[in-house]
Amino acid sequence: MKKLIPCIVLMLCGFVALSQNDLKTQLKKIDYSEPKEYEIGGVTISGVKYLDQNVLLYLTGLEIGNKITIPGEDISDAIKQLWEQGLFSDVEITLTKVIDDKAFIDIFLVERPRLSRFSFKGIKKSEADDIRDLIKLVKGTQVTENVIMSSKKTISDYFIDKGFRNVEVEILQEEDTLIANSIFLTFDIRKNERIKINDIVFVGNDNMVEEKKFYNFYKSEKEIADSKLHRAMKETKRKRWYNIFKPSKLISKEYETDKKNIVSKYNELGFRDAKIIYDSVAVLEDNMIDVYIGIDEGKKYYFRNITWLGNTKYSSEFLDRVLGIQKGDVYNSTVLEEKLLYDPAGVMSVYQDNGYLFSNVTPVEILVENDSIDIEMRVYEGKQARVNRVTITGNTRTNDHVVMREIRTRPGALYKRSEVQRTIREFAQLGYFDPEKLNVDFQPNPADGTVDLEYIVEEKPSDQIELSGGWGAGMIVGTLGLSFNNFSLKNIFNPRAYRPLPTGDGQKLSIRAQASGLWYQSYSFSFVEPWFGGKKPNSLTTSVYHSVLSNGATVDTALYYFKVTGAALGLGQRLRVPDDYFTLYNEIGYKFYNLKDYPNFIYTDGYSNNLSLKSILGRHSAGPNPIFPTTGSTFSLSVELTPPYSLFNNKVYSDDMTAQDRYKWIEYHKYKFSGQWFTTLSGAQDGSSRALVLMTKFEFGLLGMYSKDVGPSPFEGFQLGGDGLYGYNMYGLETIGLRGYLNNSLTPSNGGNIYDKFTIELRYPLSLNPTATLYAIGFVEAGNAWYRSDNFNPFDVKRAAGVGVRIFMPMIGMLGVDWGYGFDEIPGNTGANGSQFHFVIGQQF
Repeated sequence: MKKLIPCIVLMLCGFVALSQNDLKTQLKKIDYSEPKEYEIGGVTISGVKYLDQNVLLYLTGLEIGNKITIPGEDISDAIKQLWEQGLFSDVEITLTKVIDDKAFIDIFLVERPRLSRFSFKGIKKSEADDIRDLIKLVKGTQVTENVIMSSKKTISDYFIDKGFRNVEVEILQEEDTLIANSIFLTFDIRKNERIKINDIVFVGNDNMVEEKKFYNFYKSEKEIADSKLHRAMKETKRKRWYNIFKPSKLISKEYETDKKNIVSKYNELGFRDAKIIYDSVAVLEDNMIDVYIGIDEGKKYYFRNITWLGNTKYSSEFLDRVLGIQKGDVYNSTVLEEKLLYDPAGVMSVYQDNGYLFSNVTPVEILVENDSIDIEMRVYEGKQARVNRVTITGNTRTNDHVVMREIRTRPGALYKRSEVQRTIREFAQLGYFDPEKLNVDFQPNPADGTVDLEYIVEEKPSDQIELSGGWGAGMIVGTLGLSFNNFSLKNIFNPRAYRPLPTGDGQKLSIRAQASGLWYQSYSFSFVEPWFGGKKPNSLTTSVYHSVLSNGATVDTALYYFKVTGAALGLGQRLRVPDDYFTLYNEIGYKFYNLKDYPNFIYTDGYSNNLSLKSILGRHSAGPNPIFPTTGSTFSLSVELTPPYSLFNNKVYSDDMTAQDRYKWIEYHKYKFSGQWFTTLSGAQDGSSRALVLMTKFEFGLLGMYSKDVGPSPFEGFQLGGDGLYGYNMYGLETIGLRGYLNNSLTPSNGGNIYDKFTIELRYPLSLNPTATLYAIGFVEAGNAWYRSDNFNPFDVKRAAGVGVRIFMPMIGMLGVDWGYGFDEIPGNTGANGSQFHFVIGQQF
């Protein structure tokens, strides 16, 4: 009996447990074929440890006493609302019991853990910092499967873009025992070896080459065709020594763009139907891959008949000449679009320069026959537009009148596209605004034939500080200069205008000092008002300067010195003929040279006077960025004269005359010419993107004399060679740099009275950021100097070549360093040529 009782108890417990399980199972079972309405008798939430249950109940919308249908939309909506919170990894609603028509419901939730912290393993700190910014994980964020997968993909893509195509990312999750319901993530990253492109193989490119050029005669037609496509792929490069600036990585986004570039290249060559039919990657040993690209070139097409429809202002023959596409030219939709829309001398420019702002031209292919295409140009001319309102925004420091006086588009005038472009250029030339941010907002009103123009500018620092050093006459000369390029003289007595000096009126104030202890000191001051009188672009320039070179002795009997004091006053004006790129500047200047016991000069005691008149005719159309011009040119022709004293002072200039008497009043006539051209070889001419630019320059200078009896002036000549940073200048000599040679090494021992110089530079911008414009150069140049004009031979030049880099910072100006190699020896000056480094401060070669 004693043994029977426990057995009975166990049987009863098992029966009860079985009954409860059966009941729960029955309660969970819902007959979906027969929905039934219940009154909610109670709602419980289970599984939640850290969230407020009342808030969760409110989110579900399930309240005691509400009528619901089971199964029905109320239960579905409650589950949906809970899932949308993103707080749970599991949501389950269970019918726990039913009493009469009352349903009792339990909501079982599994909370997602939250992120307490995360770290990286297997990568550099710099890489970890980059990835941290990309994945954007924040402490307290719920760690969902989507967060895990998204972070893993972001990390993988980051390293794939760097060439680690076999990167492995494992994310380890560890419970954080210090913070409830939180986990700690460790991103274990194995980059493995970097994958590089061994070769890019093109298949099907059989018809790109029509004839070989002289520079690739040694290549097969297939090699020439391949090289064209390799160049078209701007970012995806194979591993070759000459691709040092483009790593041979296969980056998906850039690769897709380069495939489009291949098709575009074919389109430019007349293959309008060209397409890529396949591409694949073959994995090689040593972490290398080959990329195969299959191409269907299609047929090569040519322009045939071009007709115009809708043109009433200009004849079809005139528009044909402007378009410049001839029958039989290779079909190129890119060139067609360029000549129609963007060419400064193209069709739309012709229309819009005559006020037809609302005009447009739509080219339509009306017939494709064999290899020829007929184009119909459908022209909508519209009516001429006039400028209504002109405003400017963004000039926070520069006064409105300074900016408005450079605007070429005036209210009431016919709209001209070229005037808008010229205005943008003039803004850039001011140097006060970021050239890359200059823009214009067009607000046309076709109904009344007007347009409002809003010019948008962004100020940049324009003031400069010069801190430099140079070597000359066995001494180091330091220079400190300040240039305030947007000065305001009228506010000089207004304390509230000092920031740190009054600005905004476009005037230029420069102060400069040079010194080498007590041996050499020089001070200069200049002021430029670009709109003297305020109504026309007539400039007023004033300058004064003083220099002294001495032995620094404090006893007068032992002191020697060479002093120069001078002043100049100049007036400039912008001309209208031949065009308004021309300027004329006239200046009168005076210099006083004072010497006391000064050795190594033509006289030791005395003084000389130099009263001269200078006139400069210039034309400047280089731009649009004044720091890195991509198009245009700059020309300058100057003439400087002194009175011909020897012709009327009745002096006899004999060999017995002292140098002091001979040069009491200095006489000479001096001529200089320089021409500089900028040509864009590749990239955008408007400076909107990086461009490879060819700069060519020619210089010539001549110092002449009125009388052979007087002879050449010992002042105002030329010294050639080196970097142009010669330390100091006491005799009014002009320093002309020529890289690859020592400073002044190309100047004849008795002085340079005539020189020429030729320069060719290739320039490529590494950064066009206005806070630090950086570009690299490669150059060849040649030049020479002579004492007598009858010895002048323009082709007897000293040659050099080299490379360099320039950086322009608004507060400092132009800085740079060049390495040049001078090819020609200088007689009597061993080591003057060969490998030379040159530093550039302020000036350009």
